[in-house]
Amino acid sequence: MEPLPERPLTLAEIQEYVAKMEVERGFSDSTLVEQVLKLAEETGEVCKAVRKRASLKVDPNSAVGGLGEELADVLIYLAALANREGIDLSQALRDKELVNTTRTWN
Repeated sequence: MEPLPERPLTLAEIQEYVAKMEVERGFSDSTLVEQVLKLAEETGEVCKAVRKRASLKVDPNSAVGGLGEELADVLIYLAALANREGIDLSQALRDKELVNTTRTWN
């Protein structure tokens, strides 16, 4: 794969990159269920990274990456899930924010 450009990426570019990356690395056959479970696991690793940053106890036998690394993993799995379902994350965000503008926030 070509390396990612040294500039901010759009959500569409991230989704396109993840789609290509999954094919190249042999992950494109993973099911939606497998991907959502991996997303949940990575979300747990984000929590561990935050615990570590906050100097809270973390299982010493647990591998904990940096927060940025774990957030990137979550983004990859999120894009993979969206790709499997044909969801344009940019449009999904726009649609959701239209709904959110009608909500009352406390």
